[in-house]
Amino acid sequence: MASDYGVKSFQKIMTILECFSTVDRSLSVSEIAERSGLPRSTAHRLVLSLRQIGLLDQDGNRLEYRLGLKLFELGTAVLINMDIHREGRTFVELLGQATGESVHLCVFDGWRMSFVERVLGGRSGPNNSTIVMESSPCHCTGVGKAALSFQEERVIDRICGLGLPAYTRNTITDPTALRAELARIRERGFAIDNGEMEANVRCVAAPIRNSSGRVFAAISVSGPDRRITEERALELAPKVIEHADLVSVRLGWQPPKPARGRGRPPAAVATTG
Repeated sequence: MASDYGVKSFQKIMTILECFSTVDRSLSVSEIAERSGLPRSTAHRLVLSLRQIGLLDQDGNRLEYRLGLKLFELGTAVLINMDIHREGRTFVELLGQATGESVHLCVFDGWRMSFVERVLGGRSGPNNSTIVMESSPCHCTGVGKAALSFQEERVIDRICGLGLPAYTRNTITDPTALRAELARIRERGFAIDNGEMEANVRCVAAPIRNSSGRVFAAISVSGPDRRITEERALELAPKVIEHADLVSVRLGWQPPKPARGRGRPPAAVATTG
């Protein structure tokens, strides 16, 4: 059927676009064909079509391609017009006021976490606005681990396959250790960044879901570890989860009713990683 053909064509296009990342910024047609699993002739034809409509640009050496500015324009429009930008702002400010700490709300773009809203030190100000260019890794931030832990295995595989660079001595750089950490996050419902991106900074984060229940964003509270101790991090976790769930509900998510006699999070949770 024609509709099936169209869907398959779009799937091939998405496969090509997903070959690129913040690490692999420029690729040749041969590299795209290898990564996408498409025949080189098919990859070359689609790459030329994507270049023609601005979704890919050709590097100056004429041998490699990179994501086009058209995608940036579309991505910027998506961030600005997303419901989470409108619905999340109030809860970011409320969580900042309630904790007196910095709060970040970020969206998972398939590779990294893009900042959408934030308050610094519990106070809103000129920095509390849409942030398009600023992003952070997934494997070593609270928001990143909170979002990544609920993604499909193929997405986690892709992140691990890119490498897990160390930012501090606490950064998780082993894929097996990261997977174990993500499993703990799924179990307890929140993530903790123990100075993994910035030394001496601790962060507590919880996932945000869309109307279908898919995790696509996260919200966090962060501050100096002298102020956000491990004990206080556990105390903050229920409040962070509550605000994450409130944003999710505003986006149309219907939370399941908790089983009788069970609470979230547990009273004592190991915070390694």
